[in-house]
Amino acid sequence: MNRLCCLLLLAAVTARAELRVPAFTAYFDPNPNGGRMSEKKGITGWNDPALKVLWFGEIKTPGALDCAVALKLPEGAATKLRLTVAGQSREVTATGALAKFGAFKIAVPGYQLFLLESLNGSGKPAGDLEALILDGPAVANAHFNLQPRRNAASVHLSYQINIAAFYCEVTGVEEPVASYYMACGWNRGYFGMQVNSPTERRIIFSVWDSGGEAVDRKKVADENRTKLVAKGEGVYSGDFGNEGTGGHSHLKYMWKTGEKQRFFVTAKVVDATHTVYSGYWFHPEKKQWMLISSWIAPKTGDWLHGLYSFNENFGGSNGHLRRKALFGNQWVRTDDGKWIEIVTASFSHDGTGKADRLDRFMGVEKGQFFLSNGGFVPGFTKYGEKFTRPATGTPPDVRLPEIAEIKGK
Repeated sequence: MNRLCCLLLLAAVTARAELRVPAFTAYFDPNPNGGRMSEKKGITGWNDPALKVLWFGEIKTPGALDCAVALKLPEGAATKLRLTVAGQSREVTATGALAKFGAFKIAVPGYQLFLLESLNGSGKPAGDLEALILDGPAVANAHFNLQPRRNAASVHLSYQINIAAFYCEVTGVEEPVASYYMACGWNRGYFGMQVNSPTERRIIFSVWDSGGEAVDRKKVADENRTKLVAKGEGVYSGDFGNEGTGGHSHLKYMWKTGEKQRFFVTAKVVDATHTVYSGYWFHPEKKQWMLISSWIAPKTGDWLHGLYSFNENFGGSNGHLRRKALFGNQWVRTDDGKWIEIVTASFSHDGTGKADRLDRFMGVEKGQFFLSNGGFVPGFTKYGEKFTRPATGTPPDVRLPEIAEIKGK
């Protein structure tokens, strides 16, 4: 056998190698936080038959897919499990370290859900799960997230322009808990809306410090700290860290799915080394603009630049769910009051979207840009791809409340 044939044979064997998908990459349903999971021990203490374990992966090659689950059981114990894949279910009773479900037929390439259920009685341990093990012809070139980070990739759209004020509208379309839709981002801060729990949502405006400290704001020298100038009624203000540091503010408000939210950020240059950034939000019930907060940022005497918007999944336990929002009617205003409409934006994503989670998208829908992340939806949007939405031609009517006067340009 010549060397070329050996290499081709090796490639074929490699493409068909067994795939081990760690238990710590799975999700729980219906309660995303209903079980114990860790990178070291996998899934442990699973004794509620109502709690299901879900893996997701992209199967690119049709054919037979052999499935098994590696697990640990007490000596002499047995567990009854059901695995459902591509509409087919298999039940097994396992007494050892491997529950073998046999072959499932994958007829069409695409994302597949691997749904594992316990058929044991309530309170009876189903076993500690270590991994989903896949083999057979259909495993060739399969793609799964094998990292402990289970969040959907953060996705962004960027607007290339420098300016004094930035207006953007956002509509949440699909917004599970741990979703943040950021409308107005720039080089020193971000402004948007968040889902914190089934009963709490927030409007958030934050501005970063100078100095480069990434984690602990207590380490930031006074001359590098962003400081509060003013805030609106009912708004909380404080510190943030672990993603850079700075001044944080939020208003608890149950914004509604499908309802447009309006955001407006302004920059006022005080001098060569200080700028005041203010975030305003249009209150849907009161029908008027309100100040969320205003901050003076040191070591910058600049207008807004590096404008962008994004979707973030900030909690990984429900990272399998889809998040989607519409971003539309973007306008910027120059320091002399001229309005300019933004109709073109480009797509980007975080490191998770590079190889681990490819279910990240941007496009144009209903005359607006959309961003979606998660859901294990087939396909993806290429990094850097540009999109253009239809122009509205009508600048927004923004009538802002008065705040403390800051002398500057």
